Amino acid sequence: VQLQASGGGLVQAGDSLRLSCAASSRTISNNAMGWFRQAPGKERDFVAAISWNGGSTFYTDSVNGRFTISRDNAKNTVYLQMNSLKPEDTAVYYCAAGRTPYAGRGRADYNYWGQGTLVTVSS
Repeated sequence: VQLQASGGGLVQAGDSLRLSCAASSRTISNNAMGWFRQAPGKERDFVAAISWNGGSTFYTDSVNGRFTISRDNAKNTVYLQMNSLKPEDTAVYYCAAGRTPYAGRGRADYNYWGQGTLVTVSS
């Protein structure tokens, strides 16, 4: 499956952004989906994940209550709504398709990755 992330940009602290991840070549309706991010000089870290039918979601502590992951299986697309953005949210954000229908926090739980979209939050 091919994943195309979009929606990144330059915003100010406190603003909102909505990232999208569109899948092509086959359906992702049977896959958990996740968002990860990588700040300059740091490892790629887990941000959020959603199960195949959207019934289960979870987040890393630093974004809990500010970010919301969702999916539209009819559109083969996953979203990440990011509110109350902070400078420390600055990173390249990657979407990923999971190996199973249920989400995991580890990079090894995902076997397809998008190319990333840059989010820059200024103070």
